[in-house]
Amino acid sequence: MPQAVTLIRSAALSDVAEYAYAATAPADSRLIFLAGACPLNADGTTAAIGDYAGQAAKAVENMRIALDEAGASLEDVISTRVLVASTVQADLVAAWEVVRDAFGAHDVPSTLLGVTVLGYDDQLVEIEAVAAVRDTQN
Repeated sequence: MPQAVTLIRSAALSDVAEYAYAATAPADSRLIFLAGACPLNADGTTAAIGDYAGQAAKAVENMRIALDEAGASLEDVISTRVLVASTVQADLVAAWEVVRDAFGAHDVPSTLLGVTVLGYDDQLVEIEAVAAVRDTQN
């Protein structure tokens, strides 16, 4: 099935950013709004305590599972927001590099934010996402 998401790049904007600047999905797409993917193990404990990259990897793993349950994959994601509980830019970059690498060539528009605190004990990373898939009901 062809992908619903089209990534948009601009020659008028900096090519330093490691993501597309915009994305579209056709009107017949089914949108999927994911809750923030957290670095939680199946038993509810926080994975990779103290490790920004490790928590980002677990959050991506959990996001893949949620996408699969919704009939989608990382290639169907249209945008992300990566939240990192830190004021240190290197911590944000450590989490971002894991997320960027997981998406590979499907470099969706993304926002990377440093925040003061996240919802679970010892949580350092959370990833929000929106995906779009072709509506097969029509």
